[in-house]
Amino acid sequence: MSETAAPAAPAAPKEKKPNHNEEIKTAIPTLAGTLAATLADPALDRFSEDDQQFMKFHGIYQQDDRDLRKTGKKFIFMIRGRIPGGVLSPKGYLVYDDLATKYGNNTLRITSRQSFQFHGVVKTGLGPLMKKINDSMMDTLAACGDVNRNVMSPPAPVASAQHAQLLADATRVSEALLPKTKAYHSIWVEGVQLNLEDPANKDFVDPLYGRTYLPRKFKVAFALQPVNDVDILTNCLGYIAIEEGGKITGYNLTVGGGQGRAHGNTETYPRIADVIAFVSPEQLIAVSRGVLTVHRDFGDRTDRKHARLKYVLEEKGAAWFRDELEARLGYKLADAKPFKFERQGDTFDWGQALDGSSYLGLYVETGRVKNKDGYKLKTALRAIVEKYQTEVRLTPSQNLILANIKPADKAAITALLAEHGIPVENQANAIRRASMACPSMPTCGLGLAESERYMPTLLTRIEESLATLGLADEEIIIRMTGCPNGCARPYMAEIGFVGKGPGRYQLWLGGNANCTRLNKVWRDLVKDPDIITELQPLFARWKAERIGGTERFGDWVARVLWKEAPAPAPAAVAS
Repeated sequence: MSETAAPAAPAAPKEKKPNHNEEIKTAIPTLAGTLAATLADPALDRFSEDDQQFMKFHGIYQQDDRDLRKTGKKFIFMIRGRIPGGVLSPKGYLVYDDLATKYGNNTLRITSRQSFQFHGVVKTGLGPLMKKINDSMMDTLAACGDVNRNVMSPPAPVASAQHAQLLADATRVSEALLPKTKAYHSIWVEGVQLNLEDPANKDFVDPLYGRTYLPRKFKVAFALQPVNDVDILTNCLGYIAIEEGGKITGYNLTVGGGQGRAHGNTETYPRIADVIAFVSPEQLIAVSRGVLTVHRDFGDRTDRKHARLKYVLEEKGAAWFRDELEARLGYKLADAKPFKFERQGDTFDWGQALDGSSYLGLYVETGRVKNKDGYKLKTALRAIVEKYQTEVRLTPSQNLILANIKPADKAAITALLAEHGIPVENQANAIRRASMACPSMPTCGLGLAESERYMPTLLTRIEESLATLGLADEEIIIRMTGCPNGCARPYMAEIGFVGKGPGRYQLWLGGNANCTRLNKVWRDLVKDPDIITELQPLFARWKAERIGGTERFGDWVARVLWKEAPAPAPAAVAS
């Protein structure tokens, strides 16, 4: 009688190896690389691939001018400031303006996280630019890299005491989440290459981030109801201020938002954050560090496209996350409180702050502070800041606010702007004021299609399309990115364009006015000449079918095209 062989045991799943970035962080935990040595070598016009990864932790990206690739690569650098809440003193703004003129391409780019970027810096200018920023008591530390990025806060210039508290709390959290490596100061202030064999450097372990920092970037924002100007639910960690009796008593904690995805990779997707709990102002630092360390310990270190905190929340759940966070804190958190957002967006024209000073919100087309024919924004801003010592506040929608203005100076500032071709009233129509675009070509190495350079032209075409239907004054939130990484948060827009190739875009529809609802793909690929052909029938249907003649385009899309009932407020599904 023959014996039947027992079935073979299933093979154990093959363990995935950490990605290359994890290996180099483990090898050089100070994040110093050989940056200082390369910086000092005049024969080199670029940094090694590994050093390019270390540079990001210092706020720098190595790029090349893609318009010049046919004649050979010209290596350039993008440098991003760490500016909590987007607030710059007059002196700070003038330093940025000087450096953009002397070492950059004579423009300043406002980011969607309330910072400034320099573009077009060559290697010989990199060291002097970085040193001047730090000599001016500012920095670029952790503006990029696998660490916490620039912390966002409502940009309104103290329109209430609550705005001031949010900025103070955002600054506290920003400082508390900074990495402690001494490489930044050594390289960019002292100009000295760290000895990587020194045991103190070789065995360095950051007290918060550990030896290998985070699996990917980490983003924090603060929001003040009813305006969701920071797109709070797109952040890894968010704090929604709760007011009682005119005072902020604490914050609803949100965790697990994020925009980035990759074309053709279903394991990557945009996600809105879960509302987890309520925290007091006194708990902010401990909770922030706790949330960050959950990402540190549970984030995917094998696949950088799947390494954001949002995937931990999606796969393990909000209840699991709250239990894990409370275990790290050593105490229970209170449940989240009701909240409501009504809109997203910036304030334009003149306004008055709590202290009686005036402020001026200015529209900045695609976030680029520059001079062009008949419109000398960069020159005008410098003249105003120099003469009137105005504070500059950068907004999450890539515009800016001039603050701390004496009411008696309003007329003179208005006149100065007019001399440079910049209106104060009727700065731009509703479509443009609600738009955003990422830089993409020619500086970003990830760009698949045009974005910043093309967006104004596309908006003109859309405006003309709407005008033929009598909808010229309607606001529609339109955002564009040159790739799927989502830097301009296109997946929250009523209309989102996401680059797939030269002159080709995905078309996403259905976000809402307060930016609390994700949109969906309407067309996977639309060629540039066909964009208006695709949108015009939808605009016509929207006009004919909108409820009460006031329903927004994104809400009509969700109701009619996606057949969705209005989503419950996020607080209603909090744990």
